[in-house]
Amino acid sequence: MAQETSKGITYPESSDHTRIWEHFQTLATDADAIIIGNVNVQRFDASGTWNKPAGALLVDVVVVGGGGGGGGVPDTSSSQASAAGGGGGGGYARRVLAAASVGSTVSVTIGAGGAGGTGSGASANAGASGGTTSFGSHCVAGGGSGGGPGLQSGTTQAVGGGAPGTGTTGDVLLGGSDGGNGVVISAAPAFTGTGGAAGVLGRLRRGPAVTASAATGTAGYAPGGGGGGAVGGTAAGSAQAGGAGAEGVVIVTTYTA
Repeated sequence: MAQETSKGITYPESSDHTRIWEHFQTLATDADAIIIGNVNVQRFDASGTWNKPAGALLVDVVVVGGGGGGGGVPDTSSSQASAAGGGGGGGYARRVLAAASVGSTVSVTIGAGGAGGTGSGASANAGASGGTTSFGSHCVAGGGSGGGPGLQSGTTQAVGGGAPGTGTTGDVLLGGSDGGNGVVISAAPAFTGTGGAAGVLGRLRRGPAVTASAATGTAGYAPGGGGGGAVGGTAAGSAQAGGAGAEGVVIVTTYTA
């Protein structure tokens, strides 16, 4: 009687009397059912539903969380400056799943980028945190934190950037990068908060390059980049908002028969 391998390949025993070509036909038919023949790639930049392709064998999922927003800065006089922190980058997770362990549909949630912090008068706000991105419960990555708000400074001050998000569920779990610090030295902006990069797929986003004028923070790079911090230069300027963080992403690669 014919036997099967652990992968489902049928082979004959010495007592079988089937003709040799029939053995080869059975072998080829069995192999067709488990050999990868096609690749299906779906990218989600907005929340939705993944539908499992016909004949799916393996599902390779990558998720990136949303980036944090950059901090805002307050009004400044001609003897003051202000520099806010950049938002942290979103986390990264990857998981490879047997298709049989995944339902026919999976809910996809894309983490939003955090809003940049606002400023008004003598005060300003930190940026908002980025949202969590998930492929059902199979693969999850958190968002970066918002950058700290700038202060009115006639001397020297430093404001911290946002902490990065990290992958929380998956085979490979990585963090994004920290948002850069905003630094004022001798009443002049020395470092404007850089937006952190998302893990693996992202890029850093530098803050605005200004010294005298005031400027809003730069928006983070997708996917999952943190927004840059706002800046108030050496000339009198009005309050400015930080840059928004970028939304996350889900990329699903399905290998089918």
